[in-house]
Amino acid sequence: MGKYFGTDGIRAIAGEFPLVDDFITKLGYVALAKLKEYARAENLKPQVIIAQDSRASGPRILDALQRGIRASGVNVISIGISPTPSVAYLVKKTGSLCGIVISASHNPAEFNGIKFFTNHGTKLPEELENAIEAEIEQLTSVPAPTGVFSESPALVKDYERFLMSTVDNNLLKGTKVVLDCANGASYNVAANVFTGLGMQVTITGAKPDGTNINKNIGALHTDFMQRLTVREQAYMGFSFDGDADRVIASDEKGRQLDGDNIIASSALCMKQAGKLSHNKAVLTVMANLGCINYLKENGVDVELTSVGDKYVSQALEKEDLSIGGETSGHIIFREFANTGDGILSALQFLQFVKKSGKPASWFLDQWHKYPSRLKAVAVTSKPPLESLDGFLPAVAQIEKNMHGKGRVVVRYSGTEPKLRILVEGQEEEMVCRVLDEVEKLYQQKTEVR
Repeated sequence: MGKYFGTDGIRAIAGEFPLVDDFITKLGYVALAKLKEYARAENLKPQVIIAQDSRASGPRILDALQRGIRASGVNVISIGISPTPSVAYLVKKTGSLCGIVISASHNPAEFNGIKFFTNHGTKLPEELENAIEAEIEQLTSVPAPTGVFSESPALVKDYERFLMSTVDNNLLKGTKVVLDCANGASYNVAANVFTGLGMQVTITGAKPDGTNINKNIGALHTDFMQRLTVREQAYMGFSFDGDADRVIASDEKGRQLDGDNIIASSALCMKQAGKLSHNKAVLTVMANLGCINYLKENGVDVELTSVGDKYVSQALEKEDLSIGGETSGHIIFREFANTGDGILSALQFLQFVKKSGKPASWFLDQWHKYPSRLKAVAVTSKPPLESLDGFLPAVAQIEKNMHGKGRVVVRYSGTEPKLRILVEGQEEEMVCRVLDEVEKLYQQKTEVR
């Protein structure tokens, strides 16, 4: 992670540095200068596709950002409120220089962020992010804009048609589903796609007011969606996050299927159909051990990456693999996209379940999660863990003392001022004890600095 860029772009409370007008304008100018250089060998249109989620702070950030972009001589096309993956798709389809999304994803409404996509629909490589950061530090002013700003929300229809083209509408027609759109970017698109495929759709979280995005709903708060799935006697339910690049599902009994469940089930369905490249899937270090072992027991190798869908995407590309993602619901079906797409993932998983002739509950019952606890510890700074005298060796010893029956993962959040401690094991009591032990150890090591 860099000074400003985290695991998924730049993110902060809107109106606080770095999400202030002057910095945002400089960011737009520098980023486009670097991106023009990055893609100079390709015949691309000098334009940027920009979308935003439903946060009240979005329009002001867009105004500051587009001034900087146009100052670099590049045109800006705003498609309005639209899911993050729509930009990744449209950048490639239109031959644009790059794409940008103004969103803080699953975070509360007071946050916002800026995510960049290359002309290939992928997140920026870290070396490019580092070059942008270094240039901003040296920039004193931005020249007058020369590019043109325009609005083209109709482009989103191309994305909707693409999503519908990835599944068999005859198979899904009449299927009853529940959609929770988190009062975010998917509130129109998801409804249009699922109803356009002839499904019976019950929608919640589709009334954004600028302040209610992710508020007690969406991929981080799925309880209501799960209950609604049971009440409506739906085949399945789906909750998207604020920018719709992740999804969490519910079976017909109202039980949650997270990213691990969706990836494992989809990977095995793809393997059975001969469509799982190299019989291997990509997960992150936060994936549940139960999921990892289940896949391996069924002939699917697992590649583990750092947390962040861009790392998953890089691993998929490097090894020519078909599917990967995160427990949180960022899932990449590489046949169709290079980045996490909640609506696309929901459609693919729904189609796999329908083709199987079994209910979603059958897939959930095929494996069981190891007891797991994830704790987010608020921090005021993020000293490298390896710089904390003896901390990582002590954590390694704690894990060793679990005698192969568990694991410990400690990392800083890439988007928030938090240390995340994940502990998994076969016994709940052991998991809770180890979690407390690691947290106390971290606090001791940081107090003596």
